[in-house]
Amino acid sequence: MTVTGAPAGTEHLRRQNTGLVLRSLRSDGPATRTELARRTGLAKATVGTIVGTLEAGGAVAEDDSVPSGRGRPGRPVTLTGESIIGLGLEVNVDYVAAVALDLAGRVKVVETRPVTTAGTPPSARELIGLATDVRSALLASGHTVVGATVAVPGLVAHDNRTVSWAPNLGWDGRQLATELEAAFDGSCPTTVDNDANCAALAEASHGVAADVRDSLYITGTIGIGAGIVQDGRLMRGGAGFAGEVGHMPIGNPDATCGCGRRGCWEASIGLRAMLLGVGMPERATPLQTATAVAERAETDPAVRVALESLGHDLGRGLATLAAVLDPSAIVLGGYFVPLGEHVVPAAAAVLAERLPTAGIHLPEIRLSSLGIHGAALGAAEDALAEVLTGALAV
Repeated sequence: MTVTGAPAGTEHLRRQNTGLVLRSLRSDGPATRTELARRTGLAKATVGTIVGTLEAGGAVAEDDSVPSGRGRPGRPVTLTGESIIGLGLEVNVDYVAAVALDLAGRVKVVETRPVTTAGTPPSARELIGLATDVRSALLASGHTVVGATVAVPGLVAHDNRTVSWAPNLGWDGRQLATELEAAFDGSCPTTVDNDANCAALAEASHGVAADVRDSLYITGTIGIGAGIVQDGRLMRGGAGFAGEVGHMPIGNPDATCGCGRRGCWEASIGLRAMLLGVGMPERATPLQTATAVAERAETDPAVRVALESLGHDLGRGLATLAAVLDPSAIVLGGYFVPLGEHVVPAAAAVLAERLPTAGIHLPEIRLSSLGIHGAALGAAEDALAEVLTGALAV
């Protein structure tokens, strides 16, 4: 809600302060206006004005009075925002997914659809079909979808709208945000981001990396990518392409990658490389595939040996990345999670052996707790970002 006639500087400051209050309620929980003033460093009168505006917009609610010891009893302000939704979407080789997240961080909708034809990358039509179905259902139930973000397995241009290069999808220069906005009738601002970035954001806010400020997330699907969080913020690089680690030339030099080159790390540790090693077929989703492989590994020594070899290849790449980025934790997602007990010990041993600083600091390898929807969950967080910073009024 814009203040009519307010100077641009005043409006900008008001939005910044609103974002402070929202983020405080999101991260630290309910608080009285006095407590919010202390947390944020804002004047109590300023907090009161902000809370009143947010309450009118349905973003917060003030609870019944509680004793505060002295003076008038305080009324805790709670971040509600159940009707304010960020829509997170993911398109991958095997599936499309959607997660709807409300302003308080509660998941309202989760849906995954396999691609129409197994082994064939999804088209934008399949993604748009899922996105419009989920958004329509949310609108019909009285929710407001403030924005959407799509996670893709590839390079995204600095405009956060264009898929610059996604070889596993066969997309090059695709104006994906424009296509989705047209399907949304222009009423839902849409951005695009790399899937590993989105998953790293989800792990840092909802998952196993929430206790550290510096983490490295590794995807585990057909493609391999990384999301890099430093000091609590995503590192994107000069062109926005940071984290495209799957194409580092540290894999089997004879293995051909989906990008057409040989020797990419992805060609040695990606899902299909793993399946080639264990001699098993692909299932509908990466998690279903990996679960089947894990079950076979319980009784098949050859599968266990193949997975241990994959763990060594994984560890060599992790050691290279850890030497450069110095993360506190390394999170493995996607298909690596069901195979953790067969892959992580070998990867951790190689990491400890090859990381020059291992004697001083050795990053802990953790398995994602968010399942196949991690990237879509992070995308939903990103879709809410402008509300939580105050850039978009509620």
